[in-house]
Amino acid sequence: MQRLADRISAVFVPVVLLIAAATLGAWLGATGDATAAFTAAVAVLIIACPCALGLATPTALMVGTGRGAQLGILIKGPEVLESTRRVDTVVLDKTGTVTTGRMTLQGVHPAETADATELLRLAGALEQASEHPVARAVAEGAAARVQGPLPATEDFVNMPGLGVRGVVEGHEVLAGRARLLEEAGVELPEELLRTAAGAGGLTAVFAARDGKALGVLTVADAVKDTSAEAVRELRALGLAPVLLTGDTRAVAEKVAAEVGVTEVYAEVVPEEKVSLVERLQAQGRTVAMVGDGVNDAAALATADLGLAMGTGTDVAIEAGDLTLVRGDLRVAADAIRLARRTLATIKGNLYWAFGYNVAALPLAASGLLNPMIAGFAMAFSSVFVVFNSLRLRSFS
Repeated sequence: MQRLADRISAVFVPVVLLIAAATLGAWLGATGDATAAFTAAVAVLIIACPCALGLATPTALMVGTGRGAQLGILIKGPEVLESTRRVDTVVLDKTGTVTTGRMTLQGVHPAETADATELLRLAGALEQASEHPVARAVAEGAAARVQGPLPATEDFVNMPGLGVRGVVEGHEVLAGRARLLEEAGVELPEELLRTAAGAGGLTAVFAARDGKALGVLTVADAVKDTSAEAVRELRALGLAPVLLTGDTRAVAEKVAAEVGVTEVYAEVVPEEKVSLVERLQAQGRTVAMVGDGVNDAAALATADLGLAMGTGTDVAIEAGDLTLVRGDLRVAADAIRLARRTLATIKGNLYWAFGYNVAALPLAASGLLNPMIAGFAMAFSSVFVVFNSLRLRSFS
């Protein structure tokens, strides 16, 4: 928008100078009255002064971003606002974005060759080194149920989207999705797979020690009270919501049904999240991504518009274009509405500033506009642009 105003001004200013010179020459030639000729020429210069054109964009941006900050929407740069007008698809991360991210350990199901205490001690010790909400739930649940402190973990490795591995009490321990254990050559007993499949809307965390399955832990995460309303608001803005998660399809579809999302992608690792965003873009869709975790950072950076939850990780916030301070998904809809309102205000300012000058030029050139009145009118156009921008302060 600002570049457009600059391009217009680059042409408009020399054209006005030529019109003023032509007005002076025409009046001198037609009447020979130097006073009237100079009066008309000066009136042309004054009324066409592009002050309002220069103020149109920055005043609206300043007020719009300021109002956004008051509402908990931090905008990294003005170009972000222009990205929002083209967005037609919004990809929603599940954990911590649509759901609370405050998971709790629900069930402990050891394999036949292990016991519940051993499963909790080893899995809890390993997961306490991770920052993922599922890992925290397992670690906190294990600490509450096992007597004494959990053992320390060495050689900890986080495998985004799959799980974690490390050495606990001299044993190599794995914890995460079934895919992680299968890729490590761990054979999962049929009863554990049935337990995980029958967990419904619960997240299943498999654990193994030294290449043998220990059991499966089930974790629950509640949907935020405002998520369903937020999805409805996003739909009302013309956006198609998509749910994206590394969790199982059963969990993903349960959450999607609760909030009203029909397009679901489950069991997606971080690299696949980026691929999904790129695939949607290749279909001609303009994609906004809303996420909060380390696993979402690359997708946030790849999307046309990245919205990071302020309650999430620093790397996600750094990768996003907008930060939603409150962690409420409804603020995503507010951010898009505010950006669109700001753009509409900028367009209105530019239309007024340019149209006002063009309409008044013939009056000034014909001698119907006194330079003092032209000065007042020119100042009024700048004041109008400022007050029009200030209307954004009432956005709610």
